[in-house]
Formats: sequence, C-alpha cells, structure tokens
Amino acid sequence: MNLCLTKKELRSIYKEKRMALSQDEVNFLSKKIFDKFVLQFNIIENQKVNVFLPIEKFNEINTQIFIDYFFDKKVRVFVPKIQGEKMISVEIFPDSEFEINNWGIKEPISNIDANVELDYVLTPLLYCDQFGNRIGYGKGFYDYFFSRDLKIHNKIGLNFFSPNKDIADVFEKDVAIDGLITPLEFIDFTIK
Repeated sequence: MNLCLTKKELRSIYKEKRMALSQDEVNFLSKKIFDKFVLQFNIIENQKVNVFLPIEKFNEINTQIFIDYFFDKKVRVFVPKIQGEKMISVEIFPDSEFEINNWGIKEPISNIDANVELDYVLTPLLYCDQFGNRIGYGKGFYDYFFSRDLKIHNKIGLNFFSPNKDIADVFEKDVAIDGLITPLEFIDFTIK
C-alpha cells in the first residue's frame, strides 16, 4: 500500500527535490520528457495545445522545446495567463511579446482569452499521484481552468518525478489530469 501524505507535505518534499536539480539536469530531464511526449502523441498541423511557460527560478520543466516543436509542426500554441483569480488561455505566435507577472511567470501581453477547444493542455505540477491527482502551488488556477466549459481532450501533466505516494487530502473541486509524462514513463490515468 502506498504511503499517504497531505498536499502540504508533498508540496514541500517535491519543491525541495526539484530545487536540488542543477540547470543542466533540468534541461536534460526536460528533453527526456519532451522526447516521451513526441513518442506518445501524434501531433498534427492545426491542433491546439496549451503549454505552460516555466518559472525558471523554481526549476520548472523547460517547455520552450515543446513550443519550438509545435510552431515547426504548424500547431496552434496557447499559453496560460492569470487574470485576477482566474486563468485564461492566450494564443501566441513566434513574434508574440511577453512580460513577467507578479509570480515571476512570463505571460503574453495580449489579454484575449482564446476560449477554444484544446487538443492538449500541458500542465505544470509539483507532484501527481497514481490516480492523476496533481499538486501545484495551491492557488487552484488549473482546477478553475479545467472546470470551465472548454472542451479539453488531453490534460497531460509534466513532471521530473514519478508517483510513489498518494495524496491524503484530495478535494471535490480538484480536477485530475488524464496522463503524466516523466523522464522515465508515460502514465495514462484514463485506463482503469
């Protein structure tokens, strides 16, 4: 039986683990996650993908390699933008302009919420359990985003670490992801 820990406990453990990675390790593991994504999913022209922009000071996965690949494949790219207590999805282009928000996250200057059906939402997280329950920084932006009336086909978490503990305090409003990609594996949570 897996050990059960609270979100607070797991958030602390996995923040520390991630911060212990060197920049070379972050880049190496990010590339392995990207390669697993490309092998797992057949991305085609005109699909719509929402991909997070990393908070570099927190050693988040380097998603620029995903964005460059999507632009090269003529995939429409969207990124999250925080507006008040909510998160919207803004389409970006190779020449889009960005600014840094209050959390240190790069965001597009545009405030236009695309409000479109998305083929993939590549989701940041600190930890994810074996059921697809994710832990972020605790603000609930992605739970809100996932609960909107948007059609999202694949909510895919990206993480350096595989699940090995269950989350003790999953709430009704928490929205699980459909799959998780780590440097070592792809886990499909839609298969029961």
